[in-house]
Amino acid sequence: MLPAVVSAAIVVLSACSGVAPTPIATATADFGLSATPSSVTLMSGATGQAVTVAASALSSFTGSVAVTVSGLPTGVTASPATFSVTPGAPVSVTLTAASTATVGTAAIVFTGTSGMLTHTATVTAAVTVPPVVVPDFTLTIAPTAITAVAGGTAGQVSVRADALNGLTGTVAVALSGVPTGVTASPASLVLTPGTAQTVSFTAGAAALASSSTVTFTATSGSISHTGTVALTVQPAVSAATVRDVTTYHYNVRRDGLNAQETILTPANVNVSTFGKLNFLPVDGKVDAEPLFLAKLTVGGAPHNTLFVATEHGSVYAFDADTGAVLWQKSVIPASEMTSDDHGCNQITAEIGITSTPVIDRSYGAHGALFTVSMSKEVNGTYHHRLHALDITTGAEIAAGPTEITATYPGSGPYSSGGVVTFNPSLYAERAALLLQNGSLVLAFTSHCDAGQYTGWVMAYSESTLQQTSVLNLTPNGVRGAIWMAGNGVAADTDGSLYVLSGNGTFDTTLVNGLPQSGDYGNGMLKLSNAAGKLAVADYFEAYDTVAQTNADLDLGSGGEVLFDATDASGAVHHLIVGAGKDKTIYVADRDNLGKFVPATAGPNSNLYQQISGQLTGGVFATPAFFNGTLYYSAAGDALKAFPLTNAKLATTPASKSAVLYGFPGTTPAVSANGTSNGIVWALQSATSGPNVLHAYDPTNLANEYYNSNQAAAGRDAFGNGNKFITPLVVNGKVYVGTTNGVAVFGLLPK
Repeated sequence: MLPAVVSAAIVVLSACSGVAPTPIATATADFGLSATPSSVTLMSGATGQAVTVAASALSSFTGSVAVTVSGLPTGVTASPATFSVTPGAPVSVTLTAASTATVGTAAIVFTGTSGMLTHTATVTAAVTVPPVVVPDFTLTIAPTAITAVAGGTAGQVSVRADALNGLTGTVAVALSGVPTGVTASPASLVLTPGTAQTVSFTAGAAALASSSTVTFTATSGSISHTGTVALTVQPAVSAATVRDVTTYHYNVRRDGLNAQETILTPANVNVSTFGKLNFLPVDGKVDAEPLFLAKLTVGGAPHNTLFVATEHGSVYAFDADTGAVLWQKSVIPASEMTSDDHGCNQITAEIGITSTPVIDRSYGAHGALFTVSMSKEVNGTYHHRLHALDITTGAEIAAGPTEITATYPGSGPYSSGGVVTFNPSLYAERAALLLQNGSLVLAFTSHCDAGQYTGWVMAYSESTLQQTSVLNLTPNGVRGAIWMAGNGVAADTDGSLYVLSGNGTFDTTLVNGLPQSGDYGNGMLKLSNAAGKLAVADYFEAYDTVAQTNADLDLGSGGEVLFDATDASGAVHHLIVGAGKDKTIYVADRDNLGKFVPATAGPNSNLYQQISGQLTGGVFATPAFFNGTLYYSAAGDALKAFPLTNAKLATTPASKSAVLYGFPGTTPAVSANGTSNGIVWALQSATSGPNVLHAYDPTNLANEYYNSNQAAAGRDAFGNGNKFITPLVVNGKVYVGTTNGVAVFGLLPK
């Protein structure tokens, strides 16, 4: 075969002058040779490593290159050892080190030859021996922070070992650092890899409050690993130091105050000592405020118990200190599903339990939780039902559930023969349940103003769960439903009830001061429930209520609070406050709400007090009241403090938060020990963004003690929020509902 070499040629052209021109030389064809990667590591006895050898054409090279391999260390082979390569068609060569290969580094040379042309490419090969595989295990302990209550709730952890590298046999675990007065059960463990065991830490009644680190030392032969748990011992719970929270916003006045909080103080609520402790997952959105019972006996042991209701139609009882599920109950029949959202994003994507339940600890054998569910049959039939659940087991008490139906005299929508009928498909029970003098009071809202709805309030006997009375606030008109941002019907000590109604029909023609057709849309209403019969006892309507209704400016978009105030003469005024979409704070005298007075008599001259121009958005929240100060938030506005002087609210806020609370604003809660150590808690909550929990100085809202965005690396982040959720502060912890569970905040383990 002729060598693939193109010789240089001399081309001579004669010039006309007879002088020969300078010869022009042509380039010699050549090739380049490469090997990639330029270095490899070969593990003796292991799978080989691939090297790609390629030729590149230079000056129109078209031939084939024969390649040989040299410099292979002893025990290292190349496959193939010889081969040919052409430009554009690389060859993969596998370098493999046998188990007996010489350890070290060598230069492996690939030599390519074509005719008289020769080029090389070098790969550095490091031959190593495989690491020695030693049997081992991992140790997992969860959670890493727990709480035990002296004489009560035990803290529990799960301990698990998992085998690595073929470990066989068991793993022994010993505990150290268990504080005096606390018992670990069991005190030591023998783990089978892959199977978890539980250790319970029980604090005796005399155990002192403390924070300690418990160390778990796990051994298998000569192998040892450790893990730790931060154990907090809380002092014994007594009725004098921890209150039950059995209804929305702590009490039937709906003032948002827990004045029996002895653990959380302004001194310890800061980013260094306070933060997220736990997250309690549930099966749906949490729109209802969680409720709390101290030292409830469940399963034969006392537990501080947190009750959580979900839009998936479930009620959970959690151990409030450890997060363990004590029981779970679905109140949706097996043949039905939760209600759809009717295309309304106010409660979405499902409607199961929206309103905050109410608890009666003395009911029946063990106590009962009362709740209202909404569900739907496959054929499109909707249901609302009133349930009574045993608080120790979740079992439905024999009297329930009760199907919610109602009729009322009137000519409004869904009426026939002078009787209006409750259409369950149009309504949701958003307002928190009220339990007052043996009567359960329910109030219903609508879905995004959809359909021809009216305003229903119903009363049921606690003992029988049977309906005792019905009141329709707009029986001969439309709308006027009860929204109140999830707040419940409020109650006075004399048994009077209070609600704010949404925009709807109001009859400005009065008979004895009352609307002639009995329609009370867009008002502040006082209801009587004497002898089991609901009726309007008094009311306030703004002078421009009809115009407000036509403009969709509900007074009832926010919730009401009852409070008392003493003036300079010593007279006590029984007051109610509410605000809605018109950005006005209305304060009325509960002993004389003022009824309706046309503008010709002076705008709202019938009202105890009106504050205008201080809220920059509509109100879709409920205020809180503490130490003579009202804390209010509007949508897109700061949280603002309005102190009382001589039984009148300041007409401008004394302080406000630096943070602006987007829609729907915030419903604050206040924790305090009597009148001291007050903290105002507020939640930035929206379904489209993350929750942020804030804690403020009640004497100056510009002074923020803590917020959950302060900690590094998202330590206290807890997911997106819901529309109307309200933080529950009790027994040293803050519980906040989210789209899929409840976040738990408290003092961090030391």
